[in-house]
Amino acid sequence: MKNNGLWIRTILIVLVTLFGIYLVIGPRHSFTASDFGWEGIKRNLADNINLGLDLKGGTHLVMRVKTDDYLATLTREDLDAAVNAAKDAKLPVTDGTAVTENGTYSATLNLTDPAQADAVIDAVVKKVNFADWTRTTSGNQITWTLPTQIQTVLKDQAVEQAMQVIDSRINLVGVAEPTLQRHGANNSGQILLQMPGLDDPQRVKALLNADSELQLMEVISPPNPNLQTYPTKEAALASIGGKETADRKVYPYSERDDSTPGTTAQNEPPKAPTKFIVVKSPPVVDGSLLRSANAVSQTSAADDYQISFSLKPAGATKFGEWTGKNIGNYMAVVLNNEAKSVAFIQSQITDSGQISGRFSKQSAEDLALTLRSGSLPAKIEYQEERTVGPSLGADSIRAGVLASVGGLTFVIIFMLFYYRGSGVNAVVALILNMILTLAALIVLDATLTLPGIAGLILSIGMAVDSNVLIFERMREELRAGKLVKDAVSVGFDKAFITIIDTHVTTIISAAILYLYGSGPIRGFAVTLVLGLLINLFSAVFVSRTIFMWLLERNPNMKKLSI
Repeated sequence: MKNNGLWIRTILIVLVTLFGIYLVIGPRHSFTASDFGWEGIKRNLADNINLGLDLKGGTHLVMRVKTDDYLATLTREDLDAAVNAAKDAKLPVTDGTAVTENGTYSATLNLTDPAQADAVIDAVVKKVNFADWTRTTSGNQITWTLPTQIQTVLKDQAVEQAMQVIDSRINLVGVAEPTLQRHGANNSGQILLQMPGLDDPQRVKALLNADSELQLMEVISPPNPNLQTYPTKEAALASIGGKETADRKVYPYSERDDSTPGTTAQNEPPKAPTKFIVVKSPPVVDGSLLRSANAVSQTSAADDYQISFSLKPAGATKFGEWTGKNIGNYMAVVLNNEAKSVAFIQSQITDSGQISGRFSKQSAEDLALTLRSGSLPAKIEYQEERTVGPSLGADSIRAGVLASVGGLTFVIIFMLFYYRGSGVNAVVALILNMILTLAALIVLDATLTLPGIAGLILSIGMAVDSNVLIFERMREELRAGKLVKDAVSVGFDKAFITIIDTHVTTIISAAILYLYGSGPIRGFAVTLVLGLLINLFSAVFVSRTIFMWLLERNPNMKKLSI
């Protein structure tokens, strides 16, 4: 019965070891001749383990979301919506003013008849979410002010939204194993982004900074085949009283030489000089209702791409209703405050459209990517940028490997010299611990960093400590005159409790480092915890199995080389 149990332990150890070795140095594809040999093993090892920025090289960025700009934009947008709501209700509101400086954000409506202030408030709150704002009424003015505590909440939400958008854009670009997390104090608005192995950081920075504010807007133009444009912005503003209002905006538009209604993007003539158009605000549909966007080639020309987009069901319904009622009018596709194209509505349109403009392939793909990922709530600014070259990463790997091999070699020599034959047992357990720890990193898809290598080396020390505890206890039992079989059994049983105590306290410390530490500290904590957990298998289960085989072959063993 004991022999059967020993065989089960042995088979389990062999299977786990072979599986771990395969995970570490095995190919991710089917075996080929090139996978056998030192070069193949190194290549597979590099492919299997995700290396961090400090080992692989790449870009390190610290950016800050301009949350003050976010609150300022929010205030102005809510003010425009409030003015439009009052005017739609035919109430006596002339205009509004916004205050967006020195930590104060307020929207004020100016009334010609203060007696109708309550009616204006009722009309506004039905269309604009002013629930968290503080309202005051004074004479012919109604003011909504954003409280400080709500400002803090909204700023935090803006940073979280920015992180989601950045994460989406980075993943679409295909950066492997990026690190994205909050940085600095909670109210700093800072974000840390690390991109290992990235060879084009400037393109990523351009993508992160790119706006993607898409709006489909009604053009203010007479109902005839000729689009109403203006040669200058001043001329466009003069047509609406000299300045933009809550419901009238002016945007630049690069008109086509052939502006016949219904013209397609294919074989378009070159753009004419930029002119200006007047559009109605708010937009019929905005980018929040966008479902997808893709770059589409029109001809074989390298710079003849356009963006094809489709709307979500809610947007398609709203857009379809509007186009059905506005046949014969013009609609502008406005992207980042510029009219990219103007369409003459010949029939009802529901869920799709195009943005023309003779984009290059990369610019079209980048624009489609930013549209799909959504808009950043506010601009971001870069506060720190570091580039780690692949050569520096290779030096870090070389230094880490040399440190690991040097430490392991020293430990092996010490264990063999001090514990003699039993030291071989400890050496086997140590090597297995390293292999299985790397395999665990691969299974968890974790990233190995330079601090992670330090955690791996520390786990070697903890594994040695476990063997020392067991072997010293066995020595004490042998000195007390016990048989080898009993000394081995007592040594493992008595030392096991102490090993559990030391491992649990260290794991708790590592867990705290992981919860509250930054990326590199987390890498250290992960490898240390994995090494400690695997050590319970290698230093206790495997090591004891080896002793059990020795005793199985020589049950009456009188001496133990320890």
